[in-house]
Amino acid sequence: MIEAGWRKKQSRSDMTRRRIPAWAYVLAALLLMGGVWFGWPRQQNANVAKSAAPPSVPVTVASVTKVDFPVYLTGLGTVQGFNTVTVRTRVDGQINQIAFKEGQFVKAGDLIAQIDPRPFQAALDQANAKKAQDEANLANAQRDLARSTKLGEFATKQTVDTQTANVEQLKAQITADEAAIFNAQTQLDYASIRAPISGITGIRQVDVGNIVNAATQTGIVTIAQVEPISVIFTAPEEQLPDIASALRRGETKVTALTTDGRKVLSQGILSLMNN
Repeated sequence: MIEAGWRKKQSRSDMTRRRIPAWAYVLAALLLMGGVWFGWPRQQNANVAKSAAPPSVPVTVASVTKVDFPVYLTGLGTVQGFNTVTVRTRVDGQINQIAFKEGQFVKAGDLIAQIDPRPFQAALDQANAKKAQDEANLANAQRDLARSTKLGEFATKQTVDTQTANVEQLKAQITADEAAIFNAQTQLDYASIRAPISGITGIRQVDVGNIVNAATQTGIVTIAQVEPISVIFTAPEEQLPDIASALRRGETKVTALTTDGRKVLSQGILSLMNN
C-alpha cells in the first residue's frame, strides 16, 4: 500500500512539471540576467566613487618670519680624558696598601696607595727632637749673655761677643731645624699617595708588597679626568674657514652623537682649532 501510494503521487508530480511550458523557464532566466546586468555597473560605480575620494589634508597657517637656522658640520671624533695623570711615588719604600679598585671613580685627594710610613715618621720625630734640643741650648745661651751684660765692665768684651754669637748661631740652628721638620713632614705625607685629580682609574701597575722608588718610570695607576671630557675630531679642509669664523663670533656649540647618529651623548663647546 505504501509503495503504491508513492507511485501514484510521483505520477502526479511528473504531470505537473509537464504542464509548465519551456518558454517560462527561458523568460525567468532572461529576467534574472537582466537584473544582474543593470545592477552590476551601478555597484561598480559606487565602489569606484568611494575609492576615488581623496583624503582630507590638514593645513596649518603660520606667519612668515625671518630667523637664522643652525648649520651643522659633521666629523668623526675620538673621546679622551680632559687630563690624564700617571700616579707615581715621590719617596722610596714598600707598598703596604692599595686603596682603589681598577675602573673606580676617585676624587682629588683620595688615597691611592700607602707606603710604609715608619721610616718617615722616625725622621720627623728626630727633627722635632733636634729642634727641642737647640731651643734648650738657645735659652741657656741667652741667660749667659744676660748675666755677662749685667756684669758691665767686669765682663770682658770678648766674652760678651762670644755669647752673643752663640745666641745668634743657635737661632739659626732652630730655623734649620724647622726646615728639617717641614721636609720630614713632607716625606711622611708623600708616603700616602693620593689622587692629584678626579677621574677614572685604569689598570693597577703595582701590587702590595713591592718596593717602589721615586726614580722609577713605572707608575702605580693612570687616572683619566672625564668631567669634563675632550673630543678630538677632524674636519675637511674646505670647512676650516667656516669653523674659524664661528670661533671668532663667539661660543660655538658641539653635539656628540653615537656612531649611527641616532642618540645624543653629550653637548659641549668648541675650544680651539689646531692647524
